[in-house]
Amino acid sequence: MSLTKKARKLRSNTGKAFPVSHDENGKGVGFVAGISQALRRQYGGTPSSVKVVARLTGANERAVKNWFDAKNGPNGENLIILLRHSSEVLEILLHLADHDELIIARKFSASRQMLREMIVMIDELELASTERVPTQ
Repeated sequence: MSLTKKARKLRSNTGKAFPVSHDENGKGVGFVAGISQALRRQYGGTPSSVKVVARLTGANERAVKNWFDAKNGPNGENLIILLRHSSEVLEILLHLADHDELIIARKFSASRQMLREMIVMIDELELASTERVPTQ
């Protein structure tokens, strides 16, 4: 006995949905769309990027392609793996959770670290240039 055509198209509607946040343009961004945008920003939209993410997460390439196309989102385990490898995914999740202050703090800390590295490079260049200057 087969199901009727109408029965096959029915889906339960529980009313539960991920909260929608807004991006910098005021446009609504849901969980699935946000993950898709973050993956595209971090890895690009090429078939090779799908393969890279599939290798990182251990997920099926078809599932990862659905993440990129915003058809589905990753499960919890794959989401945690993505958070480890993608700062874009981390930022979109913090944004969706209304923790923009953590994004700012993270960027501030990263900027401070980059500034420290630049100061070390400047000091090394200065030291190298003083060693090359012949004394008279």
